[in-house]
Amino acid sequence: MPPVQPPEFDVVVIGAGAAGMMCAAEAGKRGRKVLLLEKAEKTGQKILISGGGRCNFTNIFAAPDRFLSQNPHFCKSALRQFDQQDFIALVNQYGIAWHEKKLGQLFCEKSAKEIVALLEAECEKANVTIWRGTGARKIRKSETGFGLELQNGRISAASVVIATGGLSIPKLGANDFAYRIAKEFDLELAEPRPGLVPLTFDPANRTRFSDLSGVSADVLIRAGKATFRENLLFTHRGLSGPAILQISSFWREGEAIFIDFLPDHDFESLLKEARMARPRVQVATFLSEFLANRLVPKLLMDFPDIPEIGNCSDKLIRDITRAVKEVTVTPNGTEGFTKAEVTVGGVSTAELHSKTMEVKSVPGLFFIGEAVDVTGFLGGYNFQWAWSSGYVAGQYA
Repeated sequence: MPPVQPPEFDVVVIGAGAAGMMCAAEAGKRGRKVLLLEKAEKTGQKILISGGGRCNFTNIFAAPDRFLSQNPHFCKSALRQFDQQDFIALVNQYGIAWHEKKLGQLFCEKSAKEIVALLEAECEKANVTIWRGTGARKIRKSETGFGLELQNGRISAASVVIATGGLSIPKLGANDFAYRIAKEFDLELAEPRPGLVPLTFDPANRTRFSDLSGVSADVLIRAGKATFRENLLFTHRGLSGPAILQISSFWREGEAIFIDFLPDHDFESLLKEARMARPRVQVATFLSEFLANRLVPKLLMDFPDIPEIGNCSDKLIRDITRAVKEVTVTPNGTEGFTKAEVTVGGVSTAELHSKTMEVKSVPGLFFIGEAVDVTGFLGGYNFQWAWSSGYVAGQYA
């Protein structure tokens, strides 16, 4: 019998995005012989378009309760091993200027290219070999690890890390590679669906709100048990803006969302006060002091003959308040993976060790980043999951 050949690489990381580059650099720092594969001609393509080209690279409030998963506890270990302060320290080490925007979001002052350059430099320092324009097709378990079929040949590795992301933003090459590999190894998947994505109107609400494209409002929005306070934006097809993107990850088809357009105000009390102090004012005029003029008649469309405030009964005031603070909309869908910033779902966390990201049933095989059923809120959380899960796998692959 011929001798078993040792693997050509200790670690092959498939996908040179945020999680993949982080993982490759960390594995290389341990002295592992690492190959990083990227089927595109550039690394970090999703990083480059993020945050309007400035990369919202983490959030100072990153914590387990800001992530969605079938197992909400799974992300705790990785976030504890490498948290937002660790990545901020790395950014500072490279002299990258950054600033904080609202709700703890951190952005590069100049360009997202600086984050990609940081990761490429980390890989170079760790002697990581990067093959651009080279994707993997198949992975097979072997006596010494894994055999990989590439677009232009075959290689072997002791460990393989899948960092190919989810289905969001297909124009950047997103595909189902991670899910296909998971199925080939009989791993369970949490059904992938679009997350952080605009929602579309049903015909009735499209007719009602169709001419509000471009109008925004600061709202409190709820779907199921999830609640967010952020800006909402009307589009020609439905609803977008940070509030909608946040709630979309929790919304399921057929469910209603509930919107409070005046979250800072007890509008019923305000109307009753105005009834005494400003009895001749029209309700629409009064409401326009709080909301965009174009939005007001849409919220009051079920009240065609509202008298002056001084003549409004308590019941009418209560009904008007509900029409403003308890708006119910049942979307008929989302804008899909084309417009989704992330994929909710993915490789089930039940299949992975939370400490290492290694597949329990297939030693040496790892899944990280967006490929896994862990999805962060809007605002840098998904990048933090990429850094944390990539770092962890890099310590063990």
